[in-house]
Amino acid sequence: MKCAIVYSSVTGNTKELAEQIYTIFLSRFVDVHLFSIHEFKLPHLSKYDAVVIGTYSWGNGEIPEEMQKLYNTFSDFLKSNVVTAVFGTGDSFYPHYCGAVDKFTEILYTNTNLAATLKVELLLQEQDLMRCQMFVESVIKRSFKK
Repeated sequence: MKCAIVYSSVTGNTKELAEQIYTIFLSRFVDVHLFSIHEFKLPHLSKYDAVVIGTYSWGNGEIPEEMQKLYNTFSDFLKSNVVTAVFGTGDSFYPHYCGAVDKFTEILYTNTNLAATLKVELLLQEQDLMRCQMFVESVIKRSFKK
């Protein structure tokens, strides 16, 4: 299984979550690669069996501008054999808590083999570690079931 984690982070919270998820994948002996959205080349999507997306939410639950091309790519990407998952950080103070995660979830559910979603309040806490492990396990299990 070859997996890409592609994330965007402004405050560092989503980056920290991405790094935790990356570490868990490594501990499960997965061939995983971690990319900020600025490093990832969209044509390389097809090189991966699984693509895990990490995003913060902008404003009132919007997808950040730098993630918009990735989102649009998945709008046209109809590959049910590609396993996907999405995670993000957000502040429940806003009416659309982690709204960007929800928007990615909709498009990934429709166009790919969506395995899991994960929302974390602001920054990674100890109680989130088990949820991160279950998130990774869901991606791995779904990858071997396809």
